[in-house]
Amino acid sequence: MTTELRRLRNYIDGEFREAADGRTTEVVNPATGEEYAVAALSGPADVDAAMAAAQAAFPAWRDLVPAERQKVLLKIADAFEARAEELIAAESENTGKPLALTRSEEIPPMVDQIRFFAGAARMLEGRSAGEYMEGMTSIIRREPIGVCAQVAPWNYPMMMATWKFAPALAAGNTVVLKPSDTTPASTLLMAEIIGGVLEELGHPKGVFNVLCGDRETGRLMVEHSVPAMASITGSVRAGIQVAASASKDVKRVHLELGGKAPVVVFEDADIAKAVEDISVAGFFNAGQDCTAATRVLVHESIHDEFVTALAKAAADTKTGQPDDEDVLYGPLNNANQLQQVSGFIERLPSHAKVEAGGHRVGEKGYFFAPTVVSGLQQDDEIIQHEVFGPVITVQSFSDEEQAVGYANGVEYALASSVWTKDHARAMRMSKRLDFGCVWINTHIPLVAEMPHGGFKQSGYGKDLSAYGFEDYTRIKHVMTSLG
Repeated sequence: MTTELRRLRNYIDGEFREAADGRTTEVVNPATGEEYAVAALSGPADVDAAMAAAQAAFPAWRDLVPAERQKVLLKIADAFEARAEELIAAESENTGKPLALTRSEEIPPMVDQIRFFAGAARMLEGRSAGEYMEGMTSIIRREPIGVCAQVAPWNYPMMMATWKFAPALAAGNTVVLKPSDTTPASTLLMAEIIGGVLEELGHPKGVFNVLCGDRETGRLMVEHSVPAMASITGSVRAGIQVAASASKDVKRVHLELGGKAPVVVFEDADIAKAVEDISVAGFFNAGQDCTAATRVLVHESIHDEFVTALAKAAADTKTGQPDDEDVLYGPLNNANQLQQVSGFIERLPSHAKVEAGGHRVGEKGYFFAPTVVSGLQQDDEIIQHEVFGPVITVQSFSDEEQAVGYANGVEYALASSVWTKDHARAMRMSKRLDFGCVWINTHIPLVAEMPHGGFKQSGYGKDLSAYGFEDYTRIKHVMTSLG
């Protein structure tokens, strides 16, 4: 006797639909390694339908006064809070994340971010109107861009979807959003909730649409003639592909890509506090975070002491099933990711030393032990490339100049942190570190009011904050004759 798998369908123009050609992909719970659902595998006809719905809904949504869009977003935030337990359950089944941590660390910031952008909708600013040519008055209009094609990743399916749809809708755009093919469930529940709010308040159903699918689906979305903007959070490879596809018709592109955050620990740092915070910031969400504290640079005078303490912290860190309230993190997201993380450890050079972990945990699901690796050199693969797993590397440095060189000596430039009691040194480092965010004596806190985004191969554009909101607008100059 077989159990019928749950069917996850596209959300287009206010209704759930199977893929036009009936194709599906399997969806696996990474905590068990077992298939629990099948999701629509969207093709050209589905992309056409979703884009048509978003395009048809755009004029009415664009022309709403900001206060009306604010009402919608505030009601969505309230609805997410009211149905938080459903969202948590869907996200945990998607990702294997601990239920307790999803409840405390993801739902509150998501709701807060939606409410922030609801307020931002009413705070559009531009230069003052004025006469810059005799007999002429100039004004600046800040307008929505149009339909936005958005692609979210599998590491934070709900959170990253929120970072995308909230500023886009607040600015007056309409959305076609694709979750990762491994994590569609929670995004579709969000679509149901958002669609209900839009219907209740009498707004067009096509304002928010969700397409399930794979990389080919994403490519079709980005290359489609309707969207005026393409936004992706994902790997550098995916970002390069999106930028290339969008260039064919000069779409605006917003990219939040990989990271390899340096964590620079000077000799005067509080070692116990640094180890405690860095281990959490490195292992949280199984290290599947572009800003994770996974590349530690420690002054040579405290290197051995720090490594010993960090290895003990790793040994004391627990991974396990979602309902275990004592675990810090759950499984890696999928079998390919488990293979990737394992491969980095298997290919370590002879001069590297695994101080803790370095192996899979159990045979069920995709769990990997908290891992610390020391003895590494700047050009080692594991230093130069994103592992995206619960693996913290440690290098030593002799002075500030060398620390800066090691920190900046990668192709990523998203986030970093500095650990020191010397204020002047902290200020120097914050200037010299070539990263979109520099934390001092902490690592990983984010707030809705401050921007998140990187440089170099970590992409361009900002999430969160007024800067992120402005990324979803365009600027128009209007000049009128006074004659």
